[in-house]
Parts: sequence; structure tokens; C-alpha cells
Amino acid sequence: MGKSPSGEAIPPGRGDKAVAMEAPLVVDLDGTLLRSDLLVETGLLFARDHPRQLLSPFRWLARGRAALKHELARRADLDVAALPYDENVIAFIREARAGGRRVTLATASHQTLAGRIADHLGLFDEVLASRPDVNLKGEVKRDALLERYGEQGFDYLGNAGDDLPVWRAARKTLVANAAARLERKARALGNFAGVVSSRRARFGDWARALRLHQWLKNLLIFVPLLTAHRYLEAPLLLQALLAFFCFGLCASSVYLLNDLLDLRDDRHHARKRHRPFASGRLSPLSGLAVFPVLLLCAFGIATWRLPGAFALGMLAYYGLTLAYSMRLKRLWVVDVVALAALYTLRIIIGAVALGIPLSFWLLAFSVFIFLSLALVKRYAELLPIMRAGGEDGKARGRGYHADDLPMIASLGTASGYMSVIVLALYVNDPVTLEHYRHPEFIWCSCLPLLIWISRVWFLAHRGQMHEDPVVFAVSDRVSLAIVALMGLAFWVAI
Repeated sequence: MGKSPSGEAIPPGRGDKAVAMEAPLVVDLDGTLLRSDLLVETGLLFARDHPRQLLSPFRWLARGRAALKHELARRADLDVAALPYDENVIAFIREARAGGRRVTLATASHQTLAGRIADHLGLFDEVLASRPDVNLKGEVKRDALLERYGEQGFDYLGNAGDDLPVWRAARKTLVANAAARLERKARALGNFAGVVSSRRARFGDWARALRLHQWLKNLLIFVPLLTAHRYLEAPLLLQALLAFFCFGLCASSVYLLNDLLDLRDDRHHARKRHRPFASGRLSPLSGLAVFPVLLLCAFGIATWRLPGAFALGMLAYYGLTLAYSMRLKRLWVVDVVALAALYTLRIIIGAVALGIPLSFWLLAFSVFIFLSLALVKRYAELLPIMRAGGEDGKARGRGYHADDLPMIASLGTASGYMSVIVLALYVNDPVTLEHYRHPEFIWCSCLPLLIWISRVWFLAHRGQMHEDPVVFAVSDRVSLAIVALMGLAFWVAI
């Protein structure tokens, strides 16, 4: 028995008058109308909101997929208005309705969620969906549609291999967002009527999801090699390159997982809603498949070729990143300290991988400069939200209020200037004389650093700062010139 968008039961029957005029259009939801999968979406929401109950879905799955969908749907705080719908499919449905056709939403997703989506879109005459005891998928969906409309009594728009039995029973096969191989199978059925929408992942989408540009941050692994003046030793350099690659895989893995867990918040963010998973250009299911592969590769190579402490360092980084994504990012002050720690961990991990002792001065400098950058990141992220009024003066998914911005700026500039002081004091340390013949020239790097920190905060205050200050630094000519001047000062000091 089907349901209307409002949830009212509709009695089955082939003798529907609308069918007699023209076969109704039946539309699948997950992957077709919706550029995502509600089972995956609700599962991720549950993992995000109830991390201590991660084993519960396995217990529900033991009772069947229908029971799993029911339990997740009951607990999911899903905003159906923010979901990534396929505009081409929506336009196709509107055209069908304008022509007087009856349109049915038939989905394996839970009836509660399907009903909410149907109510939100206002495009469907009825809804067929999974119930606590029935998983409306594959042959089960086909049988339900045959009972209602009869053999070849409907046109079906779908996207997955599970839709093949339904397509065979339909009058016309319509395809949306299907893999090339499945599309070929659909064309071979003999009732193929066309492709409504074609969405396939591109390399650029995966490059953005993996945050390959963020691998620039992992260059911090080479810092201990540079500060120890051992960058001309080929074995150490090769080991640093391998550590850089492993850490990049690890970081990309956690970026994927972070984006999957942050789907709800990202879709309400002016910029982050365009991310591949939030926008639907990549399916969350593909992300769930890729992130563990990257993680296994990273730890496998590291265990095989690098010191065991390096793998432990990556594990600490992964754990802290997950903690940040799941909880710490919502705690004011703690969030920026965690971000600074993640930057500093890269330097520590680099030293561990190469067996180079860490300098007190390097650690102190790193902590202060990266805390300043973390505060810049938070300031730049919050400024447009606060100027727009936020949500009751509070940023979504963050622990900050509108009147916190001046305090964030004060802490950030103070921390940045502290890094300059640490650099200045480093010149007078006796250990410095072991590495530099003319350490007084290092003083010349303090002024450019002071200018850069001040400039970054002025730009942030004006709303001209990228939300990621590292991305800003590598694309800003002034920043690159300042780095060159600082590098020249250290080179002259050698």
C-alpha cells in the first residue's frame, strides 16, 4: 500500500483512472532524484551525533536492512531542504506533471524520510517506500509496482543495478546518473527511452575531496631536515619524501571522513556547501569506500619502510583530527588549540621519521605561529556569518558568538607576535652558534615576519582573508616575497 506525500495511505489498484489515460511516471529517490543515499546520510548523522553507540547499527542490521533504515530514520536529524537534489530530474518531473501525468516516488528509503521529501518538493501524487518490515528494493519494488500498475503500466526512472528488475517490468526505461556499464545494460533491455541526467565523478571532484592542495601543509615534515641543516643527505631526503607521501594519504583519508561527517553543517555554509560530497557531485558511499583504502595504504607503507614511531605519530594525528571533527571543533578556544596542535604534529612526525632531535625553539615557534593561523582561520570563517547575523548571533557548528570576534583577533595577533619574540630569542641561544656563523643576520627575518602577521590580520579584519591561511599564503605574492626574504636572511647567517 502506498502513501501520499502527507503520509495518508492510498489503496492499491490497477484501475486508477490516471493510468488509463497515460502510464504514470515512477521515480527512484537515492542516486536519481537525490544526489546521495539516505541510508548513508542517516548512518553518518547517527555516527556524528551518537559516537558512543557506533555498534548499534550492526545490531539493527541483524534484524534486516528494513529495520536498520527504520531505526536510523527515527534518530536522524535530517534537513531535507538542504539535500542535494538533481535539478535535471526535478525539471523532468515538472514537465511530466505539466502534461497531466501522475508521478510516484518509489524508493527503498524509509517511508518517513521519503514522505518528508515529497512534502518538501510537492511534486508527487503518491509515495511508495520502505517500512519497518519491508525493504522496497529490487524485486520487492518491482512487485509492488506491478500490483499497483500492472505489467508495462508505468515508466520508471532509476539509476542503480537494483533497478534492473523494475526496468524490465516497466513500459519505458529512463536512466539518471547511472554508471556507464549500467547504462549500457539499460539500453539493451529493449524499452530504453532516454537519459534524463548524467552525473559522473570527475578527477577534479576527487582532487577537491582529497584536498590535494592541502598536501602543501605536509611540507612541514621537511622542516626538521632544514633546521638541522641535513637537507643534502640523500637517504634522509628520500625518507622525508616517503614520509610526506604516507602522511598525505593519511591526511586525505581523514579529510574524506571529516567531509562525510560534516555534511549537515557544510550544506548550510556559504562556501562549504559546494564541496563534492555536500553538493552531491560525489556520493557519500564512494567516500566511505575510499577513505579506509587510503588509510590502509598510508599505514601499510609507513610500517614497512619507516620507523614505528612515525606510524604512531600518524595515528595520533588521525585520532586528534577525528576528535576535532566529532567534538572539539564545537568547543571555543579548544578548537583552535587543536588546529595548532595538528600543524605542530606534522613537524614532530617529520622529526620522528628522520630521527632528528627536536629543538625547543622550533616547537615554541611552531605552537605560537600556528595558533595565530588557527585563529585567523576561525576569524575568517566566522566574520561573514556574524555580519549576516548568524543563527541567533551564533555560528552553526561552532561555539562562538558574534561579540567574540574582537577577542579572537586579540588572541591571534598576540600569539603571532609571540612567535616573532621566540625567533628573536633564538638568535641569542648558544646552540644557534653551532649551526650559524653569523646568527645576527637571523634578526633580519623578524621584521618581515612581523609585517606578514600584521598584514594577515588586517586582511582578515577587512574580510579579505581566505578561510585557510595556508592556501592564502601560497597564492599571495606578498607572502611569498616575505618568505623569500626570511629564507635569504637564514642563508646569509649560515
